[in-house]
Amino acid sequence: MKRNLLFVIPSLSAGGGEKSLVNLLSQINFEYYNVDLFLFTHDGIFMGYLPKEVNVINLPEDYKLFSLPLLYSIKELFIKGKFNLIYNRMKFALNNKSNKIVSIKEQESWKYISKSLDKLERNYDVAIGFLEKTSTYFCVDKVNASKKIGWVHIDYDQLGMNPNYDIKYFNKLSNIVTVSEECANILRKKFPSQSKKIEVIYNIVSPSVINKMANIEESLYDKHHKEINIISIGRLHYQKGFEVAIEACKKLRDKGFKIKWNIIGDGEEREKLIKLIKENDLQNHFKLLGLKANPYPYIKQADIYVQTSRFEGKSIAIDEAKILNKPIVVTNFSTAKDQINDGVDGLIVDMNSNSVAIGIEKLIKDNYLRNNLVHNLSNLKLGTEEEIEKLYKLCD
Repeated sequence: MKRNLLFVIPSLSAGGGEKSLVNLLSQINFEYYNVDLFLFTHDGIFMGYLPKEVNVINLPEDYKLFSLPLLYSIKELFIKGKFNLIYNRMKFALNNKSNKIVSIKEQESWKYISKSLDKLERNYDVAIGFLEKTSTYFCVDKVNASKKIGWVHIDYDQLGMNPNYDIKYFNKLSNIVTVSEECANILRKKFPSQSKKIEVIYNIVSPSVINKMANIEESLYDKHHKEINIISIGRLHYQKGFEVAIEACKKLRDKGFKIKWNIIGDGEEREKLIKLIKENDLQNHFKLLGLKANPYPYIKQADIYVQTSRFEGKSIAIDEAKILNKPIVVTNFSTAKDQINDGVDGLIVDMNSNSVAIGIEKLIKDNYLRNNLVHNLSNLKLGTEEEIEKLYKLCD
């Protein structure tokens, strides 16, 4: 008999966790598993990549009304006579306005959002909250399942969350999965009572799929003589440190290097970054390309991949750049050494614009180093499709 699995994630918009879920679902053996997916928002660039066997659960009507803009939400809820939900919708809005820390805001918001959601009718063998916070809270409070699993995709210490809030939910989970050994060590230190529950399952990446998709488009860059094309991928968010990238680009430009640096991603810092680009007169050198469902041709055709993050769990984008054999420069965030062996398959530099610029300059000037990195990358086994077996083990 097939086992019934439920995955929960806020949306399938751009992001490492979202891409990780789509990759994981593409590897599941649907002969043995029925898979439902609960999304709080039914949109995002990865929706079209879901396997056809995955059943996306319809959103409850009360939640649809609750999630409308405030005045529209109150009006529609009033018409329906949902006065308790009106109270909670207003409290939700006040919480979002008064709470300055994004992660704390999301934690505190759950008690108001949850009022608009009933328990799911179906019983599951395993329910998986595939992102920290709301996805896990939903699994614990709103799902009947024999086993419940929470997934943490990031360095927990860097999230700015209230661990006293999470421990109440972690206590009710069968397992807590994270994406790297360093992330697991951080969780064990933060939640020693949960140590035995913590498991590592690496993000699933498939070299065959990535290489196939990388060849779909040709000649994305209008390359000029001695021009260096750099690519970075990530949400336009403080975590990714793209203002450091802009400063590094300026330093390289001022030294006379012909640089074209493209960023794939979108987010709340777009306007701030556009302003910085203009202030530094980098409009012809630093471009925000927005979201791309298929970023692989951009990576393949670039000369260098750069990641200027302040913190990461395990970056899928870095793994993808490694698969496409790109020389890589990453900042020294806490989990960088989980992915890059400095000087062997990439360079790890200090978390400032000067160090990033020096690392890039080194790759531009030193042909031997650059070729050696590419050679070493080409000899690595980088596919992680077998990680799905770890999930099967937890589910069974």
